[in-house]
Amino acid sequence: MGIELWWLLAGTVAYLGLLFLIAYSADSGLLPKSIISSPLIYTLSLGVYATSWTYYGSVGLANTRGYAFLTIYLGVTFAFLLGPYLLKPILRLSQEYQLTSIADLLAFRYGGRRTGLFVTLFMLIGILPYISLQINAVTKSVQVLTREAPTHLLALGFCLMITVFAILFGSKHLSQREKHHGLVVAIAFESAIKLIALLVAGFVVVTQVFDSPIAMNDWVNSEPAALGHLYEPTQTALWSTYLLLAFCAAFLLPRQYHMTFVENENPRHLNTAYWCFPLYLLLLNLPIMPILFAGRYLELGVDADFYVLGITQSVGSEWLSMLVFLGGVSAASAMMIVTTLSLSYMCLNHLLLPASLTGNQPGDFYQRLVWSKRVIIALIIAGGYGFYIVIEFNQGLASLGLISFVAAAQLLPAVIGLLFWSRATRIGLYSGLLGGATVWFVMLILPLLVPSTDPLLWAPVDTDIWSLSTFCSLTVNGTLFILGSLLRKPTAEELSASYAAQEQSHFAIAELNTARSVVNYQYAMQEVLGNKVAASELNRALSETQIEPSETRPAELRMLHEQLERNLTGLVGPTMARTILEQKSAGHSGTDNEDSRDARLLELRLEASREQMQGMTKQLDDLRRYLREVLRELPLGVCSIESNGTIYLWNSAMQTLTGISERQARDTRLDQLGTPWNELLSDFAHSDHDHQIRCHVPDSEKPAAVNLHKAYIGSTAGSLGGQVILMEDQTNIETLEAELAHSERLASIGRLAAGVAHEIGNPLTGIASIAQNLLHDSQHKTIDGEIKEQADDIIDQVDRINTIVRSLLTFSHADVISGAHVKVDLKDSINEALRLIQLSPEHRLREFNISLSDGLVVLGDANQLVQVFVNLISNACDASQEDSEIDIQGSLDNDRCEVSVADQGPGISAEIREQIFEPFFTTKAVGSGTGLGLSLVYSIVANHEGRVRIDESYSSGTRMLVTFPVADTEQ
Repeated sequence: MGIELWWLLAGTVAYLGLLFLIAYSADSGLLPKSIISSPLIYTLSLGVYATSWTYYGSVGLANTRGYAFLTIYLGVTFAFLLGPYLLKPILRLSQEYQLTSIADLLAFRYGGRRTGLFVTLFMLIGILPYISLQINAVTKSVQVLTREAPTHLLALGFCLMITVFAILFGSKHLSQREKHHGLVVAIAFESAIKLIALLVAGFVVVTQVFDSPIAMNDWVNSEPAALGHLYEPTQTALWSTYLLLAFCAAFLLPRQYHMTFVENENPRHLNTAYWCFPLYLLLLNLPIMPILFAGRYLELGVDADFYVLGITQSVGSEWLSMLVFLGGVSAASAMMIVTTLSLSYMCLNHLLLPASLTGNQPGDFYQRLVWSKRVIIALIIAGGYGFYIVIEFNQGLASLGLISFVAAAQLLPAVIGLLFWSRATRIGLYSGLLGGATVWFVMLILPLLVPSTDPLLWAPVDTDIWSLSTFCSLTVNGTLFILGSLLRKPTAEELSASYAAQEQSHFAIAELNTARSVVNYQYAMQEVLGNKVAASELNRALSETQIEPSETRPAELRMLHEQLERNLTGLVGPTMARTILEQKSAGHSGTDNEDSRDARLLELRLEASREQMQGMTKQLDDLRRYLREVLRELPLGVCSIESNGTIYLWNSAMQTLTGISERQARDTRLDQLGTPWNELLSDFAHSDHDHQIRCHVPDSEKPAAVNLHKAYIGSTAGSLGGQVILMEDQTNIETLEAELAHSERLASIGRLAAGVAHEIGNPLTGIASIAQNLLHDSQHKTIDGEIKEQADDIIDQVDRINTIVRSLLTFSHADVISGAHVKVDLKDSINEALRLIQLSPEHRLREFNISLSDGLVVLGDANQLVQVFVNLISNACDASQEDSEIDIQGSLDNDRCEVSVADQGPGISAEIREQIFEPFFTTKAVGSGTGLGLSLVYSIVANHEGRVRIDESYSSGTRMLVTFPVADTEQ
């Protein structure tokens, strides 16, 4: 006895109402986020693969094709086992470039408006039979349970309910960034219902129909002919054909692409799905053979596709019948909802928008897109209903499902080319897809409309239609795809997209023509999308890239261009997004600097693709990250300059030294930096010198002096070329040297104090004598001429005192960090040094042999140079006997002048010559020297771009040689 129709309708309405409630709860936040975003929900949502074909048709397929029905699930399992190499790259592309459908994916890779149009039209034609299959499955299941012929009104009512659900929960969002949480949770719930219903039915079969598993096994063994029939297809081409078709369907069917890639919220969930989804399919297929055996055992008078419903009636369980029926409704409704949603994206982006976006859009463009999507959803379901009305369903459920599988398989060559063959071109795609689609239509669709055109009637070999059509269509498709791709070289756009698809990110999107300013992008979008949408999308992209609206740097604008293209791709598809941005925004060409690849984009792509890295690739990336971090945290300032003159690397120390942030410096030229660093670094980068010591920084609150070093990076094919500049802060060192010099001067002043007292005492004695004479003469009225002469003598003696005191004061207040260099005659410096040294009692009677050429003029600090010669001559005096001479020579040699100070002392042994200029090293007795004199001499001479050394050829003592560059006469 059948079930009342109204009871089934009430159950269906109640079930769909529950589905509405679940979806609403997820969208409104009533369900916890941990449940909505769990990997289990994601995996269950992939169960949309199990349509009414799986739910009902697997039994029918097992009845006619034996164990070949397992291939429909084994193929999917193989696809998920290859997930890291097949599914994960597609997921990366889909999320990175916001590709909402398989048509978007192929349009992104192969370019051209016709690519998306062609794929969309073909998938529409190929999937409509599959949609009609779901409608047919529901109506046939009603017929089996009620034993009444269903009316078209019943099918129409089911389609209307599905349309309402798809519109409410599938058309809320326009961009891939916004996930349909309610839809995903609802589909996951339907997958669970399908699994529970089949497992319960299988349990009832084993325990009630056969009484026990042993009884079922005994019956199977009693039917050896039927059992042997199950294995026959495994030895034919049908097995491999089904396996290939299921493999393709796992990621090429619109619904699978949508749930696997578009609705994926966390890429890590795919790792769970690799093993969990095949497990789900295994559980789903456990009851298939028991149901088939029970149907044969009970000799049910229904099609094998609906054995499961007949069994529930034979055991007289209405609740089980309702559960199994609702499982079938779940399978059909889930497929129809997700498929129409995916096809609506394709139709909107590649059919409607290219035809309608021709000028400034009035009103709310977003709302217009939402309503357009809703209308498309309704039209697609209406198309499936129309196909259901037209086609006579005598092929069985599996037959109609396989038609769509073969259609989806026609995209396989193009997707393989997308992932693994950069030589693949748009012409190859068009040729292959057109050829394969033609064969598919002639061999599978036309016989449905005109039975006399069945290809098996004229096939030269004895085979099945599925193996024949699959082999012929894919052979034609693949051959034309390869030949078409080899006809011409890929365009720059195709090469760019192919490198992006294959994660060769240093070439990705290499040929962009970016605008000259941010406002140009707004004008470009306003032309098509209107003012409101243009402003909204531009502000979103600026926020995501953290770029200022006033930005004009090419690299920053390129990042903005890419982000805008990604966002618009999720909104209007890749073809329209590219067209909108390029038609009005051309400014900076992507080939303006062919020798310099955009290394920053390379790093961004490496970061984005890190999850896909394995083995040595990941180890190399870890090494790259480590070296990058070393450069960033190096205590020396590091600035890397690309061959086009823009700054690529500006590490933390550089930011601290200059006060210029990395964001301000990156992608600018050195001469565009703030003062005083622009002039200092730019001049050094363009100079012929690889090193500059103690460069003084004028008007800087940061370091007062720095050392600069640079190295050149060779440019080869596909690599960067430019410079690396190192900057060392020398301010603290110069301050320390100043303090050391001051200490040395204080020590020298202490040694000179006795001589100062003696020297001042002599003129004071003379002054006293002259004063007494003046007093005596004034008493005896000496003539005025003599008085004047004596007064002049007094003035001379006072001048002597002033000279001595002034020399001491000048020497004691000399400042190492004195800044600007002026012309200095070394004769004056040496004479001043001698005058200071002769203030000391032990050196007053020292003999000096002086021979200085004219023109010994250098650029430097007079006080520092005096200190150099004070130290050198003092050391020579200390090392010599009192009766020996100190030889001081000065001469010119082309553009350099050389001064030598030689003594006749014991000399310096070879063992300690390397240490003689080190701080605190001395050969004098303890308490007789600080060991800082020669170290200070070395620093001052180096700061004057000179050199100080020991003449190793001199054997009569020690001769110190000091050389300086001669000052330019024009300076």
